[in-house]
Amino acid sequence: MGTRSFAKLFLWLLLCLFGLLGSQLIQATVTYDRKAIVINGQRRILFSGSIHYPRSTPDMWEDLIQKAKDGGVDVIETYVFWNVHEPSPGNYNFEGRNDLVRFIKTIHKAGLYAHLRIGPYVCAEWNFGGFPVWLKYVPGISFRTDNEPFKKAMQGFTEKIVGLMKSENLFESQGGPIILSQIENEYGVQSKLFGAAGYNYMSWAADMAVKLGTGVPWVMCKEEDAPDPIINTCNGFYCDQFAPNKPYKPTMWTEAWSGWFSEFGGPLHQRPVQDLAFAVARFIQKGGSFVNYYMYHGGTNFGRSAGGPFITTSYDYDAPLDEYGLIRQPKYGHLKELHRSIKMCERALVSVDPMVTQLGAFQQAHVYSTEHGDCAAFLANYDTKSATRVLFNNMHYNLPPWSISILPDCRNVVFNTAKVGVQTSQMEMLPTNTEMLSWESYDEDVSSLYDGSTFTASGLLEQINVTRDASDYLWYITNVDIGSSEAFLRGGELPTLIVRSSGHAVHVFINGQLSGEIHGPVALHGLDQGKWDLSWQTWTYQVGLKGEAMNLLSPTSVSSVDWMQSSLVVQKQQPLTWHKAYFNSPDGDEPLALDMEGMGKGQIWINGQSIGRYWTAYANGQCNGCSYAGSFRPPKCQLGCGKPTQRWYHVPRSWLKPTQNLLVVFEELGGDPSRISLVKRSVATVCAEVAEFHPTLKNWHIESYGRAEEFHSPKVHLRCNQGQTISSIKFASFGTPLGTCGTYQQGTCHAPTSYDIIERKCKGKQRCAVTISNSNFGQDPCPNVLKRLSVEAVCAPTGLRV
Repeated sequence: MGTRSFAKLFLWLLLCLFGLLGSQLIQATVTYDRKAIVINGQRRILFSGSIHYPRSTPDMWEDLIQKAKDGGVDVIETYVFWNVHEPSPGNYNFEGRNDLVRFIKTIHKAGLYAHLRIGPYVCAEWNFGGFPVWLKYVPGISFRTDNEPFKKAMQGFTEKIVGLMKSENLFESQGGPIILSQIENEYGVQSKLFGAAGYNYMSWAADMAVKLGTGVPWVMCKEEDAPDPIINTCNGFYCDQFAPNKPYKPTMWTEAWSGWFSEFGGPLHQRPVQDLAFAVARFIQKGGSFVNYYMYHGGTNFGRSAGGPFITTSYDYDAPLDEYGLIRQPKYGHLKELHRSIKMCERALVSVDPMVTQLGAFQQAHVYSTEHGDCAAFLANYDTKSATRVLFNNMHYNLPPWSISILPDCRNVVFNTAKVGVQTSQMEMLPTNTEMLSWESYDEDVSSLYDGSTFTASGLLEQINVTRDASDYLWYITNVDIGSSEAFLRGGELPTLIVRSSGHAVHVFINGQLSGEIHGPVALHGLDQGKWDLSWQTWTYQVGLKGEAMNLLSPTSVSSVDWMQSSLVVQKQQPLTWHKAYFNSPDGDEPLALDMEGMGKGQIWINGQSIGRYWTAYANGQCNGCSYAGSFRPPKCQLGCGKPTQRWYHVPRSWLKPTQNLLVVFEELGGDPSRISLVKRSVATVCAEVAEFHPTLKNWHIESYGRAEEFHSPKVHLRCNQGQTISSIKFASFGTPLGTCGTYQQGTCHAPTSYDIIERKCKGKQRCAVTISNSNFGQDPCPNVLKRLSVEAVCAPTGLRV
């Protein structure tokens, strides 16, 4: 009896072990047809989001990926950044923020797919487009064309990445999450410029990639002549006019731009979520089956990774997850509802082609109807100014301007792209309990320039050719002999030095004294002889700063520098100055940032790690408000005019110790370090505005099987961050309120109980939901009028009342 029981137990353990091992090695097939990507024989409508692993920290990855999944994302897309992985030939780095394997495994752990865009050229507003600078000096090389030295280097890196992924079983064909890979990047225009050499290179790259045998499809974005079996794909603000180059390839959108990047001195760009949702719905209704948001989380250009010209350290991109990883509402929530609505139509969308019917001059219906009884419809109004009422399937539907309604059963509207029913969250930077202790400073020694490693050359050399990207800073030094008879020496008008350069900034020192900044051949104007071109003089070059050579940014550096106390520094605000201070890590878990408003331009390090470049350049632009309706372009919706383009700089909490964190700042222009402070980013207020009869998923099939079901009234949902509660209600009105979040006012119709009802249901809670119905507010405040509920609430740390 005992022996028999043992045998059964032993057999059971073996079966469980075999089953466990088998589940880890399940291989899946990924193919495609004209309708969609096909995974294990099933066509899929896939939503993807770009999250670039070096633009966040490993301790953030799991949270970012989970939030993307909760937002209805199926796939995480990332570029692979050659320059961070191979900083010098044959020497590879896959550690810390560069741990690509860990990032892909984190995606897999969350149950999502991955799209690996190897490039190796990435653009991405990234330093040197992602190419390692050493590649520039390979003998005989010519980039991105039919050039053997370049193809050899590119193939070597591509094989390195594919081999690494294969060794970790990360392709879907091996049981991993990677379902797609990309070779090259937005090469189409460049290919045409190179002519036959460009086409030959593109064809070679495609063939090289396919022969690597990943078992998953390869794509080329913005490459209309991509050869089979490569899928050509679209990037842009809108891609509904795009079609692949062969009828048996799926229609894919690899970059749906969720916003736009920022440049120092320029405004911030905001893309209204109503327009983004409209663009995605318009793409899907015409047969698109894969959409990737670029970016879903933009993150931070740490170190010197920001490309040029003038790209900010923040790569926020107005993405659904902001630079700090916090949810941006309403963009995140509205897109989440869009994804759920489209997934309800998936079976019909991937089975048949749409029947298109004109419903008016600017209105259309796209209907997907299958033999099995599935029916999904998209009702579109392309008019940018006027709402309209259309007749479809013997029922009337109201369509706001520039909007699409989604009907998963060809009858009930569950989503309209222009009707935002989720909350708006307003963020703010709050002070922390942390002070910068004992500021000290050190002036960069300009007088000792010739003490370092210098060389001379005739004429002006390109900066990157001299520095090889070892430093942001390069000294150009020449001597100019001015005759004693010059008029300006006897009280005449001073001459002017003109520098024409595409660099970020030039600081001019004459006889050791800072004489000005010049943005921009180098020439002196205003001399008696006229213009004196200095471009072809003998110039002496020195790379970097003395403080860099002494490693002043590192907490472990040992130097004989005499640091001055901050009181002396503040008085003179000397340019080219190093500042340092220590601080303790603040309480809580909110994301942190440095407020650099009192500084000029330079770089920041914390505990030896580079936060990035800062520049208090004020934004010029046209910040005149924005309507969601009509085609979007970056100049359309601008914010922040007259303010610093970037004031706050992300400080990852994982970079901090409990105490004695070293902050080092190199200031180029002369600023006041005593004004630098550490702040935390948090939700300040939340608003929501939802009308009666707002489309809701709960009302799908309310008349199914020939019987009417109860109509589910929409709700207003409010939610503060974890660790916060709703401390007070600033505004509440059920009726016809006016204004937007932060400027709400009562309209001509208002239920007197509005404030009390909202306060009773929401105050003191982290989240709440309030049904929008007459019965909930006592009585109908204005019969036969479409009413809405608008609410603004204050979020505060739990236990704190405002």
